Amino acid sequence: MSICRQLVARGLLLALLGCAGWARAETLVIAGDIWCPVNCQPGSERPGIFVELAQEIFAESGIEVQYQALNWARTLQQVRRGQLNAAIGAGIEDAPDFLFGATPVASSRSCFFTLPDSTWRFTGTASLAEQRLGVINDYSYGDELNTYIALHHGDSERIQIAAGDTALALNIGKLIHGRVDVVLENAWVMQAMLASQGREGALREAGCRAPDVPIYLAFSPALESSPRYLALFEQGVQRYRANGRLQQLLQAYGVGTP
Repeated sequence: MSICRQLVARGLLLALLGCAGWARAETLVIAGDIWCPVNCQPGSERPGIFVELAQEIFAESGIEVQYQALNWARTLQQVRRGQLNAAIGAGIEDAPDFLFGATPVASSRSCFFTLPDSTWRFTGTASLAEQRLGVINDYSYGDELNTYIALHHGDSERIQIAAGDTALALNIGKLIHGRVDVVLENAWVMQAMLASQGREGALREAGCRAPDVPIYLAFSPALESSPRYLALFEQGVQRYRANGRLQQLLQAYGVGTP
């Protein structure tokens, strides 16, 4: 009987240890609309620069990173409410109430794209006057362009706003079919999207906005865990910049610092 009791006690102890281990497991959930190579298809071999970077940095502290693809407006809403931990690739203008580190992961260079036979070039917002510009809902493009977009919001002869999980693909399709004249997009992202569609070289770059915009993994202002996660990520980004790991990751995706 004593042997049986010992076995039962041992089994209970193992079960309790197992439960304790499960309770200690940490999961951090990050999200963004697919903006490859910043963040790509979930579950793929290459889920994106920010996703791989976050997974590596937080794994060092035993924290699992889960990545979800959501449209940008919904991402910002859920991170703001604390339903998600962080938004991928956000600029400070996207969500100034979020928690940002001192060190951006990269810089976003937003460029204007036209069909190859166009001769138009971006030389400031005044040059957009005769162009139908395609942009994406709730994206921030810098103060000057944000003001221009807000001023002409609702005038489809000046601004057309795409939304949803396939907003960039929608804008490219509208450009190719003549429903907009110009599309504004991150240069890395446009390059990757055209390559995925087998359309390399199909569009012409017609100038870029300046300056480049620093982009971050931006943490929820509603969660008590956010300052700790931000500190861990900031330390990791600084370390990976110093030891060359971040540059290796950029090169693995075929990009470099803008």
